[in-house]
Amino acid sequence: MLKFAIHYGLHFGLPLTIALVFYKKEWLKMYVIMIAAFVIDLDHLLATPIFDSSRCSINFHPLHSYYAIAIYFLLLWPKTTRVFAIALLAHIVSDSVDCLLI
Repeated sequence: MLKFAIHYGLHFGLPLTIALVFYKKEWLKMYVIMIAAFVIDLDHLLATPIFDSSRCSINFHPLHSYYAIAIYFLLLWPKTTRVFAIALLAHIVSDSVDCLLI
């Protein structure tokens, strides 16, 4: 239960913290964009089973691979993709913490 709370606390709390600290005037808009980064979890649908609490997502699912993470870093440079890239990387950080707890 604690692992579940940490996992989802980070997934929702880390983007909220980033939005509140760095985008004070537009925090809600930025938070919604950051929550949209959950789209990368669609790659879990390619796995069997779809959910496995003992599996680390990092470098297992295609959108959680090291290659994808490198692309997320590249997306930090263009201003138009920066917030979404930050959100994708925050998602990866959250999943990485989850991997440490396995």
